[in-house]
Amino acid sequence: MKVDVILGLQWGDEGKGKIVDVLAKGYPVIARFQGGPNAGHSLQFEDKKVVLHSIPSGIFRKGTTNIIGNGVVLDPIIFREECTKLISMGVPVQERLMISKKAHLILPTHRIIDAASEHSKGASKIGSTLKGIGPAYMDKTGRNGLRVGDILSANFKERFLALKEKHISFLKQFDFQYDANQYEEEWLSAAEYLKEFSIVDGEYEINQLLDDSKRILAEGAQGSLLDIDFGSYPFVTSSNTTCAGACTG
Repeated sequence: MKVDVILGLQWGDEGKGKIVDVLAKGYPVIARFQGGPNAGHSLQFEDKKVVLHSIPSGIFRKGTTNIIGNGVVLDPIIFREECTKLISMGVPVQERLMISKKAHLILPTHRIIDAASEHSKGASKIGSTLKGIGPAYMDKTGRNGLRVGDILSANFKERFLALKEKHISFLKQFDFQYDANQYEEEWLSAAEYLKEFSIVDGEYEINQLLDDSKRILAEGAQGSLLDIDFGSYPFVTSSNTTCAGACTG
């Protein structure tokens, strides 16, 4: 059994996605282990440029299993847009992709918090991509977050609305105009779309694949110098972008 990890050694944009695509033919399993749609892996597929934000870069390879791991934060709207584009190109995404139940969800209000926080810092802002990544990880570590597996719960919408209200309360500290309902229906529809995929206990799935002697390629996002612990803090992302992140993500 073997796990190899693809990392960027700078701040991102090192060409990780292209390398994963090239190496994927030698690995039956490709797994994303951290980050969110702030990452963008650019690939060429049949003379078309495709940018993947959440889906592992092995998705174009026939016979591969691609896993979005528990260390990833997932925006259902962006994810659905990605899938729709890939499916229109003839890529059987649902056949090749699994999503960990423990991957956390990015809510529309996470994006608003991201924008409000960045706006409040003025010239001291950290350069967030405003995709809601940091606030989603804040809710994860604060034990408030919603996870992909939660969409299967009968009270999912109630839990979504409760977290949204917490976010609205948190936003009162900022002088920032926003519409908390702007993307809500689209988001809930996209969250429902996730049910069309294999939603799995990612840790068990990975370990079973290793027991079956499957080689795994772990795909990192961003770069090592954006690591929350070891990067150029505070100008970093909100997850571990090094091999440490692969162990838990």
